[in-house]
Amino acid sequence: MTVAEGIGITGYGAYLPRLRMARQAIYDANSWLAPALKGKARGHRTLANWDEDSITMAVAAARDCLGGDHDRSHIRELLLASGTLPFAERLNASVVAGALDLGEDIAAADVTGSQASGLTALAQGLDAVVARGHSVLLACSDCRRTLAASAQEMDYGDAGVAVTLGRDNVIAEVVGEAAITVDFVDRFRGAGDDIDYYAEERWIRDEGVGVWMPRLIENALGNARVDAASIDHFIFPSTLRKIQAQLGQKCGIDERAVVDPMASEVGDTGMAHGLLMLARVLEDAEPGQTILITQFGSGGRALVLRVTEAIRDFQPVRGVSGWQARGMQETRYTRLLAYKNQLQMALGPRAEYDDKTALTTAYRHRRALLGLVGGRDPDTGEVSFPPSRLTYTPGASRLDTQEPYPMAERAGRILSWSAESIQPHMAPPHHYGQVDFDGGGRILMEFTDVDLGDIATGIAVEMTFRIKSVDNKRGFTRYFWKATPVSVNAATEQETE
Repeated sequence: MTVAEGIGITGYGAYLPRLRMARQAIYDANSWLAPALKGKARGHRTLANWDEDSITMAVAAARDCLGGDHDRSHIRELLLASGTLPFAERLNASVVAGALDLGEDIAAADVTGSQASGLTALAQGLDAVVARGHSVLLACSDCRRTLAASAQEMDYGDAGVAVTLGRDNVIAEVVGEAAITVDFVDRFRGAGDDIDYYAEERWIRDEGVGVWMPRLIENALGNARVDAASIDHFIFPSTLRKIQAQLGQKCGIDERAVVDPMASEVGDTGMAHGLLMLARVLEDAEPGQTILITQFGSGGRALVLRVTEAIRDFQPVRGVSGWQARGMQETRYTRLLAYKNQLQMALGPRAEYDDKTALTTAYRHRRALLGLVGGRDPDTGEVSFPPSRLTYTPGASRLDTQEPYPMAERAGRILSWSAESIQPHMAPPHHYGQVDFDGGGRILMEFTDVDLGDIATGIAVEMTFRIKSVDNKRGFTRYFWKATPVSVNAATEQETE
């Protein structure tokens, strides 16, 4: 398949959770049952916090891609690709769109079904650019569960990635693509199940990847009119040992072009991993370089991209390398099980309450709850959250004067805070406090991705979209914004100052 000239990737971003689970800790906890895991007990894998899932990581990655600009009206379509979406019947992409405050006159869709769905969504996004001429945002994330003491528990990781697609300021032009569809079952997960069944590795390597991927790559290179030897970066995510180099050699790709799959410190992040590797490559890519990205799953997808001069003018907010630098080691194995909802923890009688969501209220206040949009009086400059019909200016109250005031991308500082262990919380102690926003506005917020000693009055915080709570009785997840320190060592730096 050929691609219309001049379209491709116009921006990219990523997100890696703060927690990095030490594989040695996984092995130590399970060596009595699975001593063979010792060979995998090196490095770390990313671990989503208890208040993170595929939706929140997709939002974080999209914000890393879009930057702090409040005006996102150029995005006219949103695609969300994931195999671990929290809702089977509710448009998950609509939650992402609301959190990004994209407006309600855009198209949105969920894409799922195979490990190659991230690249499938990329191809669909390119088709939308060609057909309708507008910019598309693609977010892809996965937050998978595994069996305890399994190889997958060691291999998998959690992450999100996002790219924008369009015709203007293209940083990586798509010059060719190909697809193969075949019901080769390397893994499967039944409807309603949380954990996939993984086939024998030699079968996947020899009869799956070894047979179908060379054919797919040949087709993609042929459509792009690119020689295999001229590929500068070859991206193929897989947990199979040395498979990237073996596949590249079989296809005539120089071994120096093979991209590190980031297995040692991130792990395999499922549907997101091909695009995550691409985001890391684009951080250092040079104009004129050629990238081949492909992913296996019920056949596979492959795309050939050529980096343009515009790559010099784009930077994500943090990018893959920036998120890697913010990681914190986790060695408590039971935390992994608890955060993956595979170990029921005793939270005490205070946790025994009905957490039903008032859907009518959530709908009426959707822009404030999902997008963190407050209200601002244009004459007085007074900011209110939640927005109100009444502006409470002393001695001169005003009615219906407030304008929408997005706050998610605004920096804030902690005015006051508390850390307490009375109320049940999955990451005790429970941190919360008052945050003053640059430009006005004050909100009582929870703090996340913090340990005791990380919070202090006056430190700078940024907003992050997270799970507020889960109604386990009805299976409904409620989302809101939380604050997290801008700097990993913010409290220590504040004391030093």
